Amino acid sequence: MTLIDRSRLGRLTAAETERYVSARPKARALFERAQRSLVGGVPMQWMSEWPGGFPPVMAEAEGARLTDIDGHRYIDFCLGDTGAMFGHSPPAVAAAVARQAAKGLTAMLPSENAVIVAELLAERFGLPFWQMALSATDANRFVLRLAREITGRPKILVFNGCYHGTVDETIVSLENGIPRSRRGNVGPAYDPTADSRVVEFNDLAALEAALQDRQVACVLTEPALTNLTGVVLPDPGYHAAMRDLTRKTGTLLVIDETHTISTGPGGYTRAFGLEPDIFVLGKPIAGGIPAAVFGMTGAVGAQVRERLYGPGTSVAGIGGTLTANAMALAAMRATLTEVATDAAYAHMTRLGERLATGIRAVVKHHDLPWYVTQLGARVEYRFQPTPPRTGTEARAGADGAVDRFFHLWCLNRGVMVTPMHNMLLACPATSEADVERHDEVFGEAVSALLGR
Repeated sequence: MTLIDRSRLGRLTAAETERYVSARPKARALFERAQRSLVGGVPMQWMSEWPGGFPPVMAEAEGARLTDIDGHRYIDFCLGDTGAMFGHSPPAVAAAVARQAAKGLTAMLPSENAVIVAELLAERFGLPFWQMALSATDANRFVLRLAREITGRPKILVFNGCYHGTVDETIVSLENGIPRSRRGNVGPAYDPTADSRVVEFNDLAALEAALQDRQVACVLTEPALTNLTGVVLPDPGYHAAMRDLTRKTGTLLVIDETHTISTGPGGYTRAFGLEPDIFVLGKPIAGGIPAAVFGMTGAVGAQVRERLYGPGTSVAGIGGTLTANAMALAAMRATLTEVATDAAYAHMTRLGERLATGIRAVVKHHDLPWYVTQLGARVEYRFQPTPPRTGTEARAGADGAVDRFFHLWCLNRGVMVTPMHNMLLACPATSEADVERHDEVFGEAVSALLGR
């Protein structure tokens, strides 16, 4: 990053911030008004991560386009940070939700769609038994409880730099090799290092040592780290070795595909032949309606059934009144049958490749030490010379000031990129022209930053 003149970066960012603020008077006024009723002026804290001092305010969104209340229309490559990975309001999902809304939203009873959705999930992901949740956070929380119940073990293991939602046990990190509650962990109920072990991704020796005493109920991991650290890909053979270690030590393997579902119709798991005991998927599974699922092998499903079902059983901490509500299941069925199709993924992956190629061309043209990673429809660029192998390496290579400049530059020119980790997604409605526009805007930003 020595190529970047920090003074120039500061001036450009200040100019882009002024342009952003002056062009969004309605969003600014609403943000100021919100200070009187919303803590921090936004309904969720992470919405304050958008650059510019306040976020754009959505007026409407459809397909790959989002319009804010100030009338700015964006090519949306953020897509709700994968929540709208298949585009905003897919027509099939919108129609299914409307039909179900006229017939009832929730009743604390199963619907026919519950069975149909479970069958579709089993066919797609290869695990026979499924349960529902309202978010991947909920699903991961339930799964950790179930893993402890059926193994009789107290501890779980996650990887440094992971993100599995706001699950207490997973908000843990390594700092200088020492496990600790992650910085920013809000009001932890307990020290997560007491029952959670954390090691670096791709460090097989550390994983083996952590599992050796057979106290770990499950390893919870994404196939590739994607969230707090940007994408960290597994080393060749890493997943096979992890699966071997977990089986030898009687540890359940949980794969969270909430972000890596961008890889293909069956996620990274199907594309690379992974063999999880439990599989978690949230965000896009219902086309933008809050919903999540988790699947289990036959052996795990049988143990869950034995402990949780039948006379005299009482379940605390699993599920909720609105879990598996009729509206969410209708949306999931439509997503699985009409939206997240092989044809849709082929289009999305092709445009993902096109995005990655375009970004790499700009980087090569300017001889920059930056890299680009692609997972199917998902593309990320980072301002460091080599892809990181661990969460620590990814964090060390982050440059928040440069990130902020690029996000502002893109927003001011009608291109929306995920602010937390420079992530772009192609959806079924994304076009070649959209990708070309991103390439143009990205190239202009690099030229401005370098003064060329």
